[in-house]
Amino acid sequence: MSKRKQLPAASAGCVAFLLALWSSTGWAQAPLPALGTDIGATSVSGLSAGAFMASQFHIAHSRNVVGVGIVAGGPYGCAEAATPWFARWYGLSAVVYWATGRCMAGSRLGFGIPANRTLEAQVNERAQSGRIDPLPGIARARVYVFTSTADKVVKSPVVDAAEALYASLGVPRPNFAPVRRTDAQHAFVTEEKGARCGEEDPTFITDCDYDQAGAILRHIYPDVTGRAQPSAALTVFNQAPFTQGLSAHGLADAGYAYVPAYCRDQAGCRVHVVFHGCKQAGEGFVRDSGYAEWADNNRLIVLFPQVKASSDGSNPLGCWDWWGYTGSDYLTRSGPQIAAVERMLLRLAQPRPPN
Repeated sequence: MSKRKQLPAASAGCVAFLLALWSSTGWAQAPLPALGTDIGATSVSGLSAGAFMASQFHIAHSRNVVGVGIVAGGPYGCAEAATPWFARWYGLSAVVYWATGRCMAGSRLGFGIPANRTLEAQVNERAQSGRIDPLPGIARARVYVFTSTADKVVKSPVVDAAEALYASLGVPRPNFAPVRRTDAQHAFVTEEKGARCGEEDPTFITDCDYDQAGAILRHIYPDVTGRAQPSAALTVFNQAPFTQGLSAHGLADAGYAYVPAYCRDQAGCRVHVVFHGCKQAGEGFVRDSGYAEWADNNRLIVLFPQVKASSDGSNPLGCWDWWGYTGSDYLTRSGPQIAAVERMLLRLAQPRPPN
């Protein structure tokens, strides 16, 4: 377990700034702005269901997404491949039963994680039908993969399967950053936020003396330099304009974005999209994950889209869709959640309005 450390004066000042920045009176209310971002340098990451979603968004839009961070998540299309044909007669509940067993625990009634060749075939079929981007874009990606053997929710063999699928799709070994630990529970890992390392916590954030946000960004963008005190307030934006015409999308009313002062003044910044885990929507993960501290020095905007728990039982924990509750297209560019987030990125990439 990590021991609590006294922060140096500079870090303490940064923490104080962040507390003021993200206090209930400090939210900046504004629409998502047009900033002329470089959409071809987009990257994504996520925890658990958010990791599944990060991989789904990456593979659907690999022309523009240059890297992905998978934290305690499994391979693309796992739920589709995990569910036997006969179980589909029983509807979405049967899909969830098989998906949570084989794609989280690694087994269900003697069935293990779906074979890599089956998962790869699904990706190839969708690319050939034009429902996701052509496969060559995947092969250039930089892929960060994290698992902990202490994680009781998404077991390490499932995460290993995600890495294996990317390798079979052409990602070269130097482009991977696999990280395996033995101490972290199912959570996003930080240097000083969240539960004590090794303890379970409902926030799914844990202090294991490891800056996971920084590790992800440094791997995806090799030019990333050090952290800096955030220069701007967080933007809380209305997600409704990005869900128009999309049925059963499951997105919340508001999303979050951290836009450094530099990126408000200069075009060409990159965007990193962070997908939260189940039961993790809201400002807590946005505030404590550590992504914003890497933005100012690195021409980086951090986008935190949000989903909400449903009242109809299809998504009671507020998870990103990795099993099909938004419809059969959820793994493709036409999937409601993938389409909505793409619209957010297109909005950020629009030319800056004249002064």
